[in-house]
Amino acid sequence: MTPYKILVVTAVDAEAAAIRAGLDPDLIVVDAVGVGPAAAAAGTARLLATGAYRAVISAGIAGGFAGRVPVGGTVLATRSIAADLGAETPDGFLPVEELGFGSSVLECDPVLLKALSATLPHAITGDVLTLSTVTGTQATADRLADRFPEAVAEAMEGFGVASAAAAASVPFAELRTISNAVGPRDRSAWRMAEAFAALRAAAPALIIS
Repeated sequence: MTPYKILVVTAVDAEAAAIRAGLDPDLIVVDAVGVGPAAAAAGTARLLATGAYRAVISAGIAGGFAGRVPVGGTVLATRSIAADLGAETPDGFLPVEELGFGSSVLECDPVLLKALSATLPHAITGDVLTLSTVTGTQATADRLADRFPEAVAEAMEGFGVASAAAAASVPFAELRTISNAVGPRDRSAWRMAEAFAALRAAAPALIIS
């Protein structure tokens, strides 16, 4: 039988609850698997091994790059990039590609991205970075913005979810709503309510025919 459910993977229960509210569980399964790329990859692989899904979407709250996406905005990834997968050298960061150990970039499924873009016409598309350590300084934010001119957001799970989806040959996409600007860690500037409201508003768009 052809799989018909969509799997939506979040990091934490609050994100899952925001997406799950009002959705038909016969069409979409939403599960929180933990924070970070390792937990995301392991949790997604476990879920894919125990059910048949036609698509996997990594979703949740993220930081947005200033000038590229506003706080409260919605982002759809064109690519999920493991931005800190590589090696530190005296001359700067060396990505894993240059080490000869694979790739730090996974493309989102173009058909899935097109369908999501059609249902979320105001969403901003671009690269979403996955980092194990959230950016907390302007210097790091500037370096990332320079290295990844198409990046619109950073989070901690997308590449892990994408890796599990790729291994299972299941189409992958990533959706994020923006709670804060990437840069100095200032929790007073975070707009979590706006980001969660945007996540709830985007949830119905995940039901893709």
